[in-house]
Amino acid sequence: MAYHHYTESRAQALIEELRTADLVVGFNVQEFDYEVLRPYGLDSLQPTTLDMMQDLAQRLGFRPSLSSVATATLRIGKSADGLQAVRWYRQGQLAKVLDYCQRDVEVTRGVHEFGKAQRFVYYWDRQYQRQMVPVTW
Repeated sequence: MAYHHYTESRAQALIEELRTADLVVGFNVQEFDYEVLRPYGLDSLQPTTLDMMQDLAQRLGFRPSLSSVATATLRIGKSADGLQAVRWYRQGQLAKVLDYCQRDVEVTRGVHEFGKAQRFVYYWDRQYQRQMVPVTW
């Protein structure tokens, strides 16, 4: 699997790739990623999108984190959190930010592939119990 890194200077290339995608899969992509891209021309972009966080929130009645779903489902986690990525960016450590973002994509892809194949994923509830939720991805 090849991964592509898009920095701000390549935002238009990312939007073009999204425009031609059959399906864009993400976790909180509607409320975060698309909002970040809106100033770069996202308004004209209407991709078919599966936002797994929104789908899970509709099923569960609350918004689970990617970390909760990934660790419960795949037994793997994210490499850091978003605040750490912001710190790295401010410190000029772009390679660490890119690695963090790629790891998020890998984890997101793993959750999607598991859910698509098994028709369910797991998450940790508030009592730290592993729970299963059916999905139709």
